[in-house]
Amino acid sequence: MGTVTTPEPPLLVDCEDVAWFRDQPEGARGAAAALGRRIGLGERRTAELVLAVAELAGNVTKHAVDGSLLLRVLRNEAVAGVEVVAVDGGPGMADVRAALRDGMSTAGTLGIGLGAVQRLADTFDIHSQAGVGSVQLARFWPHPRPRSVSGEPAVGGITRPIGGEQVCGDAWSARTDTGHAPQPQDATPAAPGAAGPARHDWSALTGIRPHADPRRASALGRSVPVRAALAGPGEGVLVMSCDGLGHGPMASLAARAAVQAFRAGGARTPEQAMEQIHRALRGTRGAAVAVARLEPGGRLLFCGIGNITAALVTTTTRATLLSHPGIVGHQMHQLRTYEHRLPDHGVLVMHSDGLSERWTAADLAGLLHHPPALIAAGLLRHAGTRRDDASAVVAKAPR
Repeated sequence: MGTVTTPEPPLLVDCEDVAWFRDQPEGARGAAAALGRRIGLGERRTAELVLAVAELAGNVTKHAVDGSLLLRVLRNEAVAGVEVVAVDGGPGMADVRAALRDGMSTAGTLGIGLGAVQRLADTFDIHSQAGVGSVQLARFWPHPRPRSVSGEPAVGGITRPIGGEQVCGDAWSARTDTGHAPQPQDATPAAPGAAGPARHDWSALTGIRPHADPRRASALGRSVPVRAALAGPGEGVLVMSCDGLGHGPMASLAARAAVQAFRAGGARTPEQAMEQIHRALRGTRGAAVAVARLEPGGRLLFCGIGNITAALVTTTTRATLLSHPGIVGHQMHQLRTYEHRLPDHGVLVMHSDGLSERWTAADLAGLLHHPPALIAAGLLRHAGTRRDDASAVVAKAPR
């Protein structure tokens, strides 16, 4: 008799954006050193991080157009690491493979070259297009690297505050739904450390199949509204995008409250999550919020309130998802959930109005085989403005 194995849940990590740097290579190096020490990266690993940041920041400062570098902390329940994202608007690299060879470091940097950065980092990825620009991502975990972060996160995002602000009123978050029976919408989170119920197949327990065949939405070519939407059996991934009204500290406060409610609420469906976030945002400025649930096989449930742009994107198509007017935390009409099917090799993209909606599938076509965080950074480079807080989050279907 064969052994039944339970698939591992998708890898997700929480992100804490630390700082963006423009034309400040020394500041980036100093911040990287302080960050490595603060999270316990270790002396040698911190030194390697600083060396890589010096190369990336030096390249951006000396040779790129409108270049900037982001340092941020990645965490899961077991470990913290540092991610470095470098973004620029040109000139781009005609031959990325050549740029990664030893000895190809551009003049004026420390001279270790991108190939050495690739070897130092636990994860290194780059997308570059001549005449357009580059996006680079390097990730550093303590060594030996824990098994819990050995894969690539299924969801990645990026935020950037409006020029002149230190805090961002946009936020994103993702969490795994473990497949437990759904809680009532007004349920309170379980006590820390409390054991959760055993995993069940909800459709088997109730005799009710999920409301729509996952293939129906794609067959119809449009959104399918779903009443009393049920989460499918097994594990799924919930993703949230939030834009606190305005910008600055008060918008950031609303965004943080939304993230906290989303992570702690235990909702299984987008509607349940939206109700919990709505209650949490009372007394704040409020926000535009979108929540999606992605399931193995490509079924996707979506609920949006306000001006969060959401789309299913392939190399040749972009299908926009429907949100409804309102302000989460203040005025929210009856919620509606729509069912879709994420196309094979496609991604879910959600972003705030700090990015223009005038981007196409062709603008992301060369990025879609990269990690979600790099896709989000590439979209921010292409469509982001500096007249407002900006955020983008990208998710791939759970395997």
